[in-house]
Amino acid sequence: MQIIQSIQNRIYEIRGERVMLDFDLAALYEVETRVFNQAVKRNIKRFPGDFMFRLAAEEWKSLKEQFVTDYTQMIDNQIGQRSQFVTLNSRISTRYLPYAFTEQGVAMLSGVLNSDKAIQMNIAIMRAFVEVRRILIQQSDLKEQLKELKERVSGHDVQLNQIYDALENLLDEKAAERKWNGRERIGFKL
Repeated sequence: MQIIQSIQNRIYEIRGERVMLDFDLAALYEVETRVFNQAVKRNIKRFPGDFMFRLAAEEWKSLKEQFVTDYTQMIDNQIGQRSQFVTLNSRISTRYLPYAFTEQGVAMLSGVLNSDKAIQMNIAIMRAFVEVRRILIQQSDLKEQLKELKERVSGHDVQLNQIYDALENLLDEKAAERKWNGRERIGFKL
């Protein structure tokens, strides 16, 4: 379960797609990013634009800022653990813009990378994508339920206001009737 959590932390949303970056995948498959990308380029026909794309410079810049924020939070939480900084720096290459692999692209990697480690990681990555999808579906269901509840409650507000008005009118009529019945009579008394 810990590996799936680790993988989920490496899934980003870019261009409306949930993707994993080449250096994260290479780290999971325990190969160098350069070697990983060479294997992909040798099988480039397997990776159309909806399976894999290169990040734009602005997307990469925004993502790197997120990494720096994550790193500073990590340092605040774990002062003195410098090895994690080295790991983070080795993951972030500044020489080339990274490739982003969609869920289908990651699935296609199973045909390109054929080691036991790659097969195990691919299975774990697919499970992580499924888990992320399940969580997002649950969140959208909750949003829908909250919206429905809000609509119901707002309808109830109108109905409750009508009931309060009717009760107020009844109380006013009863008070007026009591006032009428309790007044001092004039005229002949029997």
